[in-house]
Amino acid sequence: MKTLLTTIALTATLALPAAAQDMSAQLKARQGQFRIMALNLGVLGDMVKGATDYDATAAQAAADSLVGISMVHQPTLFAEGSDEMSVDGTRALPAIWENPDDFAAKWAAFGEAAAQMQTAAATGTDAMGPAMGALGGACKSCHETYRAPQ
Repeated sequence: MKTLLTTIALTATLALPAAAQDMSAQLKARQGQFRIMALNLGVLGDMVKGATDYDATAAQAAADSLVGISMVHQPTLFAEGSDEMSVDGTRALPAIWENPDDFAAKWAAFGEAAAQMQTAAATGTDAMGPAMGALGGACKSCHETYRAPQ
């Protein structure tokens, strides 16, 4: 019995670093997702603001990327215990895990706004402006509720 308990304790101890590493991978993937979103939103935003010339191919690629990201299964990236109070390097608030349905609804709203941009991107900056507003609103709604300030 003593040998069994020792084996269980040793196995649990050895598994802890692996679990922490898995959390690190999820956190890096989550942060990478948001960096890709920011990059593509910047491409579209610069076109809408007139900071860069409208380029239909680049606009469509950026919008397509946003739609692709909106399809990523968020619970995989937001493992419980990966909030800003538990892990360094994140601004995710514990409210994400306290209100998973609302968090999912806000992510779905981002997906809908990204799909609107995907349609608008091919038509020029006049249509992209309102679509950009919808994207910004979706991002802001989630950030206000689920992201800690810097």
